[in-house]
Amino acid sequence: MTVFLCGFMGCGKSTIGKLAAKKLGCGFCDTDDIIVRTLEMTIPEIFEKKGEPFFRQTEAEIVKSLCGKTTVAACGGGAMLNPDTAKAAKDAGAAVIFLDVPFETCYQRIKDDTNRPIVVKSTKEELETLYNSRKEIYLRHSTVRLDCTGSPVENADRIVEVIRK
Repeated sequence: MTVFLCGFMGCGKSTIGKLAAKKLGCGFCDTDDIIVRTLEMTIPEIFEKKGEPFFRQTEAEIVKSLCGKTTVAACGGGAMLNPDTAKAAKDAGAAVIFLDVPFETCYQRIKDDTNRPIVVKSTKEELETLYNSRKEIYLRHSTVRLDCTGSPVENADRIVEVIRK
């Protein structure tokens, strides 16, 4: 089964995803890492040279290519905002798990990250507005919402519980 983790930047998709994959005995991948390797450019370079729409299209193609694979995939913060991408994941029988973490926690984790173009160009208030607008979409496009205010290990255990049900 494919497990897609979605949520705002800094919610812990990669950290929790690696732990969950290990506990489930399957592979792990990060869609942002796949994009960087595929395009041989950093995310800031992609945004600067090709633009965010190109990045989002590439991201959607990668998510669709992962459907049907036995893996836990940490999706970029914008991946499951695309209704077509979310529908493709659901249609493939994938679990789309929204890692719900308060904005302030996410912000503390991302505020100094220069590898996130949206963070670099946005104020805290703008990021909070983005967080609030995305949260409703994550809820709508996910199959499961998990409160991920616990430790990464606790959150990974919750994912395993959900998948094994």
